Formats: sequence, C-alpha cells, structure tokens
Amino acid sequence: QVQLVESGGGLVQAGGSLRLSCLASGMIFSINAMGWYRQAPGKQRELVASSSSGGSTDYADSVKGRFTISRGNAKNTVYLQMNGLKPEDTAVYYCNAEWAAGRRSWGQGTQVTVSS
Repeated sequence: QVQLVESGGGLVQAGGSLRLSCLASGMIFSINAMGWYRQAPGKQRELVASSSSGGSTDYADSVKGRFTISRGNAKNTVYLQMNGLKPEDTAVYYCNAEWAAGRRSWGQGTQVTVSS
C-alpha cells in the first residue's frame, strides 16, 4: 500500500500564493506517477497537475502558467506551487499516487480557499 499525507492548504487573497506538499509512505518504490486533483462544492473531482516518474508533467488548462508541480529528490514527495490564485481555485485539493499495476492512493485532502 501507499499512504499519502498532504499539507499546505489555507486561506489566501486573490492573487496570492500557496504551496501544497504531499509525502508518500509505504511501497514508494512502486510509485509511477503522482499528482494533484481538486474538488469544489457541487463539482466533480478534476485533475489539476500530474508528474510521471520519467519527469513529464501535465496541467489542467485552467491552471497552466500559474501552477507548477514538482517532485522531491527522493521521488516520494510531490509539491504544487500555486501562484496567481483566483476565487475559482477554491476547492479541496487531493494528492494522488499511481503505483504497482494501476493501483491508486489518495490523501485525505487539504482545503484551499481564495477570497476575492
């Protein structure tokens, strides 16, 4: 199993920045990709950014140019630097890891609230 713990959420004014962190434990050697999803009230969970073990990244169009995903040197951590935050970025952000043969783990979520 892979366990994930997020940190770094909070309340910020529009235009501000936050940095989310996610630490994986357990079978970290089997992790293939890590990423961030978010879910706003009344909406489906959506992909924000992902990072493969090979270093490729992918972003939702709504965050391109504002958010940056990165992996730690030990590859069991993933960060999401969020700049230029907007009220529509308000959501619970979840860390995700893909590991072994298509298995997924989720963190408990961290609230990000952007005030206008």
